Amino acid sequence: MFSHVMIGTNDLEKAKAFYDALLGTLDIRPARVDGHRIFYFTKTGVFSVSKPINGEPATHANGGTIGFAAASPEQADAWHAAGIANGGKTCENPPGIREGSAGKMYLAYLRDLDGNKLCVMHRMPA
Repeated sequence: MFSHVMIGTNDLEKAKAFYDALLGTLDIRPARVDGHRIFYFTKTGVFSVSKPINGEPATHANGGTIGFAAASPEQADAWHAAGIANGGKTCENPPGIREGSAGKMYLAYLRDLDGNKLCVMHRMPA
């Protein structure tokens, strides 16, 4: 359904260091730099971070969350730890299992350096 997700940043170098570390825990290669943007390419889509083209400051979405897939709870924990170690802030509940209408999931939440809300999710076996 989606081809890519792009979010804004006010400091591309810091964003690249943060996301290289964070997404590296999910076996995603470091970003390619394209002027005022960075791109992470995977088989399932593209995640990008950009300085706003209009020159205005980047802001985060109120109520928005960007979700990444993890292969295991351990990989989700590594993602969360890498985010905290690289300047991210934990939010929501601590990493762990949540149960709901979509089944059992292992979730961890962070805010990046620009305040964007991020989640990593591993769907637990039924």
